[in-house]
Amino acid sequence: MSEKISGIAASAGIAIAKAFILENPELTIEKKRVEDTASEINRFSAAVEKAKGELQIIKENALRDLGEDKAAIFAAHLLVLEDPELIDAVKTKIEGENVNAESAMDEISGMFINMFEQMDNEYMKERAADIRDVSKRVLAHLLGVQFSSPASIAEEVIIIAEDLTPSDTAQLNRQFVLGFATDIGGRTSHSAIMSRSMEIPAVVGTKVVTGKIQNGTILVIDGIDGEVIVDPTEEELVLYRKKQDQYKEQKAEWAKLVNEQTTTSDSQHVELAANIGTPQDVQGVLENGAEGVGLYRTEFLYMGRDQLPTEEEQFKAYKEVLEKMEGKPVVIRTLDIGGDKELPYLDLPKEMNPFLGFRAIRLCLEQQDIFRTQLRALLRASVHGNLKIMFPMIATLVEFRAAKNVLLEEKEKLAKANVDVSENIELGIMVEIPSTAVLSDRFAKEVDFFSIGTNDLIQYTMAADRMNERVSYLYQPYNPAILRLVQMVINAAHKEGKWVGMCGEMAGDPIAIPILLGLGLDEFSMSATSVLPARSQLSKLSKTEAAKHIDTILNMDTAEEVVQFVNENF
Repeated sequence: MSEKISGIAASAGIAIAKAFILENPELTIEKKRVEDTASEINRFSAAVEKAKGELQIIKENALRDLGEDKAAIFAAHLLVLEDPELIDAVKTKIEGENVNAESAMDEISGMFINMFEQMDNEYMKERAADIRDVSKRVLAHLLGVQFSSPASIAEEVIIIAEDLTPSDTAQLNRQFVLGFATDIGGRTSHSAIMSRSMEIPAVVGTKVVTGKIQNGTILVIDGIDGEVIVDPTEEELVLYRKKQDQYKEQKAEWAKLVNEQTTTSDSQHVELAANIGTPQDVQGVLENGAEGVGLYRTEFLYMGRDQLPTEEEQFKAYKEVLEKMEGKPVVIRTLDIGGDKELPYLDLPKEMNPFLGFRAIRLCLEQQDIFRTQLRALLRASVHGNLKIMFPMIATLVEFRAAKNVLLEEKEKLAKANVDVSENIELGIMVEIPSTAVLSDRFAKEVDFFSIGTNDLIQYTMAADRMNERVSYLYQPYNPAILRLVQMVINAAHKEGKWVGMCGEMAGDPIAIPILLGLGLDEFSMSATSVLPARSQLSKLSKTEAAKHIDTILNMDTAEEVVQFVNENF
C-alpha cells in the first residue's frame, strides 16, 4: 500500500528512484579536562584547516558547476572559519577552562547558532544554518568521524534528509541524484534555490519524510504538485511515468519558444525578463530566451567577502552583464543591503526589526561614499549596453529626489573628467512599500519606470513577515488588497506614459500571470527557468479578455475566491 506525503514544491519535475537516507552520524560530545591546552588548541586549529580545505574544494566546484552566487555561500562558510569572534572564543575557552576542543567548539558554536535563530528573519536564520554546517564539519574532524557525502553516491537515487545543507546540495551529482525530499525548508531555503538551478525535482518542508521512509524504498518525487509517493503501486508508477513524460514533452515545447517574442493570443506584446545575481547568471537568461534583465541584484558583489568591492570591480561586473545582453534592457538595482542582509565589514548596529530598518536606499543616502562608488561604476558601464538604474526601498519622494541628485552629481563629475556616460539611462524605483504605491500618481511624474517588488509589498501590506511560519498564511499574492495596489501603480504609470515591471516571485506565478496581464503589466521579470513556461502560458491568453475580468477580481473578498476564479476562467 503506497503512502502520499505532502510538502512544498521547491523544484519542478518528476523523479522515480529508490531512497537514499542521507544521515549525518550523531556527533557525541563529551566534556573532558585537558592539561596540555597548547596541544589541544593545535588540534583544534588542524581541524579548522582541514575543514577550510574541504570548503575551498566545494566552493571551486560550485563556482564551476553552479555559478558565482551559489559559490558565495561557501565563501561565507570560509569566512565563518576565519571569524575571530568564533575561533578565538573557542581557543579562549580551551585555555581558560582546560576543556577539550570538541566541547569548546560545540558550546561556542551552539551559542552563536541559538543567537542567530532567535532573530526572526531569513538572512539571520540562514547564517545560523551556515554556522551549524561549518561547526559540524570541524567537530567531525576533531572526533575522527566520517560524514556520508552526497558526492560519493554512484547509483540513481532520491535523497531523503532532515535538511540539505548548502555544502550537501553543492555536492549532488545530477547524473545519480534524481530528486530529494526534506523534513524542513521552504521555497526560499538554500537547498530549494540550488535545486531549481540544478533542475533537480525537490519537495521540502514535509515535516515527516525521514521518519516514514527506509533506505532503498521506491519513491516518486512530484516537484510539480509538492508530493512524495512512498512505495508506489504499479498503477501509480504508470501514472507518474506518464506525468514525467508529459513534463519532458512540455519542456521540449517550451524550448521551441526560446527565440520567440512574448505575444498574447490577441497579438499583444509583453516583455519577459529574468532576475539575476551575478554576471554568470546571464548565460541562463540567454539560454531561456528572456528579453532583458528585469532585476540585477547587486548585493552579491558585496557579500561573501571582507571588504567593499572597488569601483573598478563593480564597473567590470556591470559592463560584463550589459555587453552579454547585447543591447537588451538591463535593470540594475542599487545596493539593497543592511538590516536583514548583514555585511560584517560594515559593522551596522543590530536592529529589532531589520525589515523595517536601516537598509537599502536609507543606508545609501546616509553612507554616501558607498553609494557614490556604485553610481560611478554604473554610469561608466552605461555606454556598454541598455542600462536602467533602479533605487530600492523608496518610501517618499524626498528620498527619490535625494538619490537622483547624488546620481546627477556623479554624472557631472564624470563629464568634467571626460568620461563617457550614456545619455539614455532610465531611472526608476522599486515599488515595495505601500506608501509609494498609494502615492504612485505623484512618483509617476518624476520616475522613468516602476518595478513592483511583490515579496516585500505583500509582507508590508499584510503586516506579516513572510519567513515567519506562524503568519505565513497572510503571505497572499492574490489578496484583492495587493491586486488593487498593483492596479493603482500600473494606472498611475500609464497615465504619465511610463512603463511598469514586476520583479517579485509573483511575476512568474501561473495564477498571477493572467491577472497581471489584464491589469496591463508591461514587463514580467522572474527566475530564468520560469521564462519559457510563462511565455507559453501568455501565448494562450488574450489580454483583451483578461482585462474584462479585472473588475470582478478586484471586487472579491478573499485570495481564495481569486484563485478559484482564475482556475475556472483562464
